[in-house]
Amino acid sequence: MQRNSKKHVGIIGGGRFTDTLLRLFGQDFQITVCGKNRKSLLALKNKYSIKITKNLKDLTVCDAVIFAVPISEFEKVVSQYSHLIKKEQTLIDVLSVKSYPKKVFRNIIKNKNINILCTHPVFGPDSSKEGFKGLPMMIDDGMCENGESKFWKKYFKNKGLRIIEISCKEHDKLTARSQGLTHFIGRMLSDFDIKTSPIDTLGTRKLFEIKEQTCHDTWQLFYDLQHNNPYTKEMRMNLQKSFDTLFNKLLPEVVYKRSAIFGIQGARGSFSEQAIQEYVKRKNIKNFSIKYLFTSKKVLDELFKGKIDFGLCALHNNIGGVVEETLHAIAQHKCSIVFEFGIKIRHFLMKRKDVSLKEITHIIAHPQVFRQCKNNLKRFYPNLETISGKGDLVDTARAAESLSKSKLPKTYAILGSKSIADLYNLEIIKSDLQDDKENFTSFVLLKRL
Repeated sequence: MQRNSKKHVGIIGGGRFTDTLLRLFGQDFQITVCGKNRKSLLALKNKYSIKITKNLKDLTVCDAVIFAVPISEFEKVVSQYSHLIKKEQTLIDVLSVKSYPKKVFRNIIKNKNINILCTHPVFGPDSSKEGFKGLPMMIDDGMCENGESKFWKKYFKNKGLRIIEISCKEHDKLTARSQGLTHFIGRMLSDFDIKTSPIDTLGTRKLFEIKEQTCHDTWQLFYDLQHNNPYTKEMRMNLQKSFDTLFNKLLPEVVYKRSAIFGIQGARGSFSEQAIQEYVKRKNIKNFSIKYLFTSKKVLDELFKGKIDFGLCALHNNIGGVVEETLHAIAQHKCSIVFEFGIKIRHFLMKRKDVSLKEITHIIAHPQVFRQCKNNLKRFYPNLETISGKGDLVDTARAAESLSKSKLPKTYAILGSKSIADLYNLEIIKSDLQDDKENFTSFVLLKRL
């Protein structure tokens, strides 16, 4: 860079941070700003003594060019400008991530005489409103000639900035757990819809400030910060672990010390009840209670909330395959499998005793039941429509209870366990409708992580 005249600096950008850079540089340089948004560029020209352009060629006369573009646009802009760079020009990036632009520069800029200075002004348009004194400025000058590096470090220092010389890699490690974390928390607080109140503590007000500050930036900036720093993914995973650990610490280890509570995917008379009874018998568990939750989703929800100690759900049947309801529920929660076991399943068709067989129009059961009895239903009852209930009524035993209480049309028949008939005073029409006599369903007993 020339030392005997006013330096010419080009800025590729035009957004909020370009405005911040212009405040920082003041009248120290001759400045040309290149950008796409003419309205934004004209606003900057009216505010500062600068030249504006839409043509990257106009920056070839500059001693230094600063890339103040969105992270997602950086590689494209560097590529577009790469064939225009003049000898010994200095390129400076001001991105909030550093390993990424350094890699882009190395891949695209082949001219060894080009000075590249990787910087991160660790402040934004809002935090620098009161001035720049004491604000941190990270610099990696590993690809910059010593004289150029000294010039810019001295310049930034004279402007009151606090120079931090670290590598791009170390920068990203640190900012993943600082800037990356702060922006993530801010977006999370926004999604949480945090609001001020008359009784806010200082800590609460600080949280609101974080939300306000981070959400002033675009979603694209947040997305780019999270995806172009190689260490933010690990930060998010560790944050999730910490949340889960703290959340679970606030829940009781057991709901009642003297008795285990099992939540099951089913009602009284269901195969799930049969399975849990088999489990406690095998394990010789004497003190327990059963909470009938009807659906896998409710089982996992109650487990997550700490309202049950264990959850039991059907997982797979050797005829019907995977129980999709359970898979979808497990996918929404973090849990571990305590025990997996199978029981033999027999299916019985039953109706209300005050209805004749000729009056039956529908058979209601869980979708998995129909898979297990598909061929036999076609063989014996081809004219009856098969349906599954909605909500809790997806559980066959729950549907049987509703039928007995006239909450379902009396022309419905139930396809389920034999115990349902005894519980709800229903008459068995046909036994063993499962297509395979050796019909087994596996169940999983779950607990929170």
